[in-house]
Amino acid sequence: MFNKVLIANRGEIALRVLRACKELGIQTVAVHSTADANAMHVRLADESVCIGPPPSRDSYLNIHEILAACEITGADAIHPGYGFLSENAKFAEILEAHNLTFIGPSAEHIHTMGDKIQAKATAKKLGIPVVPGSEGEVREPEDAKRIAAEIGYPVIIKAASGGGGRGMKVVNNEKEMDQALMTTRSEAGAAFGDDAVYIEKFLGKPRHIEIQVLGDGKGGGIHLWERDCSLQRRHQKVWEEAVSPALNEKQRKEIGEICAKAIQGMGYSGAGTIEFLYEDGEFYFIEMNTRLQVEHPVTEMITRIDLVNEQLSIAAGAGISTKQEDVILTGHAIECRINAEHPETFVPSPGKIEYYHPPGGLGVRVDSGVYQGYNIPPHYDSLIGKLIVHGRTREECLRRLNRALDEFVVDGIETTIPLFRKLVQNDDMQTGDYDIHWLEKYLDQASH
Repeated sequence: MFNKVLIANRGEIALRVLRACKELGIQTVAVHSTADANAMHVRLADESVCIGPPPSRDSYLNIHEILAACEITGADAIHPGYGFLSENAKFAEILEAHNLTFIGPSAEHIHTMGDKIQAKATAKKLGIPVVPGSEGEVREPEDAKRIAAEIGYPVIIKAASGGGGRGMKVVNNEKEMDQALMTTRSEAGAAFGDDAVYIEKFLGKPRHIEIQVLGDGKGGGIHLWERDCSLQRRHQKVWEEAVSPALNEKQRKEIGEICAKAIQGMGYSGAGTIEFLYEDGEFYFIEMNTRLQVEHPVTEMITRIDLVNEQLSIAAGAGISTKQEDVILTGHAIECRINAEHPETFVPSPGKIEYYHPPGGLGVRVDSGVYQGYNIPPHYDSLIGKLIVHGRTREECLRRLNRALDEFVVDGIETTIPLFRKLVQNDDMQTGDYDIHWLEKYLDQASH
């Protein structure tokens, strides 16, 4: 196992990784911007290094400073968390060149799955079902119109290097294609430095289903069942649950086995998530995230497997701690992403937390790096914490979530807690009858 791990991230995920390291007896190094000098992960780490001013490009994305922090502290491995450098193939290559372990997959797998066109082609070869669409990049409007006519409108144009809901445009008919193609390519180039786009069939009422996988890098791999992340706003996940209320036991077993075999075939190393759109009993691959997901705690709650512990074990060469047949699904879990935003307008709300009281009790977990008196900086993502609850059934889980939301107090800033208090009471949410478009329709109706 590693002697010292540098955590190249901030906020709740940095604290989550730090806790796993401490339980394994691994020394920890926190890096931070000047804006995060008083962050909880900085306070609890064995050592900390300031790596720059608040802008991410000058701190958390500054590879040179992170390498310098490793050299200063003697860290032998880096955990990237999620976001920032977690899916940066160049970063993984640089660490390898400096004899530092990247706690994640190989640079090759990061690169392949980071390019949506390559990822789709790879998935197809590995036997993963894919969404009908173009075989590769589409540049000319005439080609785009021909492909769209073949698969049928509506279609969606997506950035090949996209992510986070950016670089996407739905096209309903041929008349819209020219403008949509030009706009999406322009947005893709500006956001990702790559204007390559591709076309897929746009599904009307799909759910977003993702399969958590672990690979040992030596041809071994398992799945840890699925998560349902269909409740989204502007392609950003808001509420996640495991398992999905839309799948039956046969379906989840079949898609889980397909994903586990794919991971084995790739020789994948570490934690990953294979994401699908699901409609009318069919799964369609959309992307693979080669990192830890924000929503990983719901999987931990239903399997009792520590995913960060597994990441550390695999990266250290010890492999996966459990076999597929020993991954037992227990109960139901739901996660709500608590953001420092107005619950109706979603305008960010940085500032000082005057009073903070997280909920507790059986089956309740709060992953957050904030505390009473903490100043939320305006420079980063608005996620300040995650409320995760577990119950023996989905019904019990929803009751527990309702209770926990009533206990959760964050004063001094606006948060999305009031939105979740409304959602947990909604009939569709109670029955699990929702899709990826449901939340935006709900919010639109609520605003009128």
